[in-house]
Amino acid sequence: MVPQDLRPPWLEVDLPAITRRSKYLEVADDLRKKIAGGTYPVGAEIPSTSRLMDQYEVSITVVRAAVRELRTEGLVVGQPGKAVYVTAEPAAETPSAEFTEVMGHLRALRELLDDFDARLTRLEKAAAPRSRVTKSARSGGRGARRA
Repeated sequence: MVPQDLRPPWLEVDLPAITRRSKYLEVADDLRKKIAGGTYPVGAEIPSTSRLMDQYEVSITVVRAAVRELRTEGLVVGQPGKAVYVTAEPAAETPSAEFTEVMGHLRALRELLDDFDARLTRLEKAAAPRSRVTKSARSGGRGARRA
């Protein structure tokens, strides 16, 4: 592992920032999966706000934001604090927001790795002639000085 002070700035990656995800999106994703899986079929009422708060161990603000997300997608109708009903199943071909986010981060990491690989290749090519001369000089090869 490269010591922190020797890392080039282009190699700095904030992994917690990459993996950090809003709680309301996690709750919305889980509710979306439960709707798609039949736990909450079309026409069914999703659990109350307080029950969702207990189930996911989140604040009322997070639950309201998750329900608002599902309402925006057209999956539920109603208001948090009152009855909220499932109106549609999520489209199967649409990747989840989490999947899309992770794929974006993977593409960014791939670009960083490609850049790192190109730089490393250039450094290895630049260092290769020097290491061959040094090796042949040590082994007494043709390039070695004779006493």
